[in-house]
Amino acid sequence: MTVHFIGAGPGAADLITVRGRDLLARCPVCLYAGSIVPREMLDWCPKGARLVDTAPLSLDEIEAEYEAAHAAGQDVARLHSGDLSVWSAVAEQMRRLDRLGIDYTLTPGVPAFSAAAAALGRELTIPEVAQSLVLTRVSGRASKMPERETLPAFGATGATLAIHLAIHALERVVAELSPLYGADCPVAIVVHASWPNERILRGTLATIEAMVAADPIERTAIIFVGQGLGSDGFRESALYDATYQRRFRGRGA
Repeated sequence: MTVHFIGAGPGAADLITVRGRDLLARCPVCLYAGSIVPREMLDWCPKGARLVDTAPLSLDEIEAEYEAAHAAGQDVARLHSGDLSVWSAVAEQMRRLDRLGIDYTLTPGVPAFSAAAAALGRELTIPEVAQSLVLTRVSGRASKMPERETLPAFGATGATLAIHLAIHALERVVAELSPLYGADCPVAIVVHASWPNERILRGTLATIEAMVAADPIERTAIIFVGQGLGSDGFRESALYDATYQRRFRGRGA
């Protein structure tokens, strides 16, 4: 018996990976985060599968589901939103499975920031403008941020920031980043990226608070901040320049 942790992607049912879909199709038990995983994704599960919404469950109760499936010799598909590598709460589950001696695998998913960038129609790394992307958040009830991981610390680099789980703290985001990026720095907020109710707000650090006040956002949003979001006169990369020699191009010097 194996527990298969699967990144469900950002929301759209068809943005799950082929591997994730195939695992869902053959597991007789599926645990899923019902508050953020679309029900349509469960259509990939086999007929008669045991479907367990983990939204109301404690970690102890989730562990009990794993133990019951293990006793029955049934593989489990554990469906998480986005990608497993960030803010998935998978680490503590794997630690418990290690203690129980239960095998598990991890299948990555399309991360929310990637789907949000696609919705914006933007590449987030722009030549000679922004070549670094910082994925971060602010402290919340589920867990605090480490002392040195602050918005001003990341903002001091000038990198593009993709701020998750922070729409409730937009005022703080603006206050802490405006001195570093400038009031005219582009900001984009993507709400429910890839979902049917996806929406986008584009503004600047000076205007974004008023825009959100006029069109409120409660949750499931990513705040992007950075000069690269508005750049259109940037230098082209040399990657496809006619004079650029690289090992796969096969041109002479």
